[in-house]
Amino acid sequence: MKNIGKAVILSMGLLVASAGGSMIPWNVNTVEAASTVINKTTYQTTNNVYMRSGAGTNYKVIIMIPKGKVVTATEKKGNWYKVSYQYVLKGKSYTKTGWVSGSYLKEYDQYIQTSGTYYFTKKTVNLYSAPNTKKKAVTSLASGNGLYSTRKVVNSVGQTWYEVSFNGKKLYVISNDVVKVSSKSFAATKYISNKDTFLYSSFGNAYAKLEKIAKGIIISSSFSVGDWYKVSYKNKTGYIYIKDFTCYTGNNAGQKPSSPVSQQPAPDQQTTEQPKQPNNSPNTSVTEQAISGKTFAVRADLNVRKEPNTASDSLKVIPKGTIIVPTHKTSNNWYKITYNNTIGYVSGDYVTEVKTGAPLNGVRDGYQFIDLRTTASVTAQQINQYIENYVNSTNKPSVLLGKGQVFIDAGKKYGVNVLYLAAHAIHESGFGTSRLALTKYNLFGYGAYDASPFVSAYRFSSVEESIDYIARKVKATYLNPAYSYFKGAYLGFRTNTLTGTRVNESSEGMNFYYASDPYWGQSIARHMANILAYDSNYYKSAKPNETVPASPGIPQGSDVFPENIVAVANQDLALYDQKGANKSITILKKGSTFILLEKTNDYWVRLKYNNQEYWTNSIKFYEYKKYITVKNLGSVNVTTLNVRPTPSTTKDPIAQLKMGEYVQLSLAEDGKLEIQNSWYKIILKDGRVGWVSSQYIIRELN
Repeated sequence: MKNIGKAVILSMGLLVASAGGSMIPWNVNTVEAASTVINKTTYQTTNNVYMRSGAGTNYKVIIMIPKGKVVTATEKKGNWYKVSYQYVLKGKSYTKTGWVSGSYLKEYDQYIQTSGTYYFTKKTVNLYSAPNTKKKAVTSLASGNGLYSTRKVVNSVGQTWYEVSFNGKKLYVISNDVVKVSSKSFAATKYISNKDTFLYSSFGNAYAKLEKIAKGIIISSSFSVGDWYKVSYKNKTGYIYIKDFTCYTGNNAGQKPSSPVSQQPAPDQQTTEQPKQPNNSPNTSVTEQAISGKTFAVRADLNVRKEPNTASDSLKVIPKGTIIVPTHKTSNNWYKITYNNTIGYVSGDYVTEVKTGAPLNGVRDGYQFIDLRTTASVTAQQINQYIENYVNSTNKPSVLLGKGQVFIDAGKKYGVNVLYLAAHAIHESGFGTSRLALTKYNLFGYGAYDASPFVSAYRFSSVEESIDYIARKVKATYLNPAYSYFKGAYLGFRTNTLTGTRVNESSEGMNFYYASDPYWGQSIARHMANILAYDSNYYKSAKPNETVPASPGIPQGSDVFPENIVAVANQDLALYDQKGANKSITILKKGSTFILLEKTNDYWVRLKYNNQEYWTNSIKFYEYKKYITVKNLGSVNVTTLNVRPTPSTTKDPIAQLKMGEYVQLSLAEDGKLEIQNSWYKIILKDGRVGWVSSQYIIRELN
């Protein structure tokens, strides 16, 4: 009984701050310790806790501090901390100072998301597993090595640290040990190594060595971080220390090609052409024929020779990736060219005929090569006038009329060149008159796969949402040096073989990945110049906005189809009871028929099978024919389409359909479409039957 009594007395000596709150002994006699001044330290409460007028539970309660609040401590007595707590009540700010038990505090580090930033070590520095020095450093890093950060931390004692990645590990470096360095994008430039050096996996010699680069090797770069330049060499991408190189002009003495012309170059993974071994014997009966209008890409660092054979003297070396425009072709497959004011011949075994958006005159001073993260002096009125002029001349409806200010707002918001943003939308949407623009507010073709461009394309809720989305998306991806598809923060160009295969070493900028059209960058630059004349002096001094926003998620939106759209599964499809579910509940077998109901922007499909609704994300719309065949889905491709009671224009319309509207095409008993004289029989939403001309209907997913 005595033991029980003691337990009861002790339990009554506890105080609960609130439901689920802290429980602090308040009637326990203690010997007071002397208080100690400590460095200003930030803590976070781990539970609801009382602030008291002194360091103990026998002191008066000042206020209860909720769980998760931040306080600042400057003094300690035993396990009690003298803290300041700021809070807002009815719009007014208050600060209370008092004592809190350390049992309900944890040191608080404030993590702050930042734009992607490069930092270089000023000396040999330590990297830690947390933003403090309490534990031993994980590793050290010599002076002059780079780190990339997207988060900074102000730790509990007010020190600023940067969260960085090094050799695959998340580590922390104190801010005083590093200096911020800007990245730069520029037109592709050739460099030649002046000593034996290495290609590193990142921007510093502390990173892994990927390849040795011998003296005299020619490489190309369009992006740098400090003195470290991003290049591709021997099918590996990494960084070189630029002080080991000099700019290549074609006249550098002692240079040697990275792929000698006497050897067959390694095949490019993006190409199918394999160079043949050239004929090294002089041919005394060689003839020449003039050619014009043809462009070629140099597929290996290539000698320009005095005569069209490999026994002739080498005059210069043309770097791999250079575009040439020959004037003559010889009977032994050599091409006569002028390169850097030198006339000579190159072997046809190492060049490929191409289509390219590269400037053939070599001039790279224009909108095609400006940094798209710079500002533009264009006005909303100038953008509006350009669009209005087109609309007035064509009499086409456009969703971009009067939207100039929307482009300006989005460009400023994310640090994207406004003139480029408007020109990009104008180019992709035909001045806002395309079917995707008019019906889905999709100005940039996002999500529109070639196999199913209309159905697969994202549906936006407004023009404003579409413009805001693309500005943020482009800045976070194609204009972000850390993005895998980054090839320079400018429009650039693409070079394709005559079969449409990209030639990597002759392609650059956004055009490298963003568009398969080799002239895409040129076309947008032309729209920019039409809106506002190019000012070379302005862009030479314009500074880019290097902030990197988080990439936006897929916008909310979906395509809802008419009733009774019949489809057949071409392979087994996993079915789920709800969108986004992780575990399928059944399988729709190959050959089964179902009803197609809806497709969302993130490519989930709602369907009906055996009178039960399901969801699936198994259908890949870029190759939908592997998964499904839809029998009777159409969409309207004219502004307004009359629905007639009979398959002719002799009778008045019974209804009208709008551009982009989905249509249920009528199926006969044998499962085939009902067609008469090139007219489709359709079923309207209200159940009525009508006829529309097939020339104004696009069959979807068939």
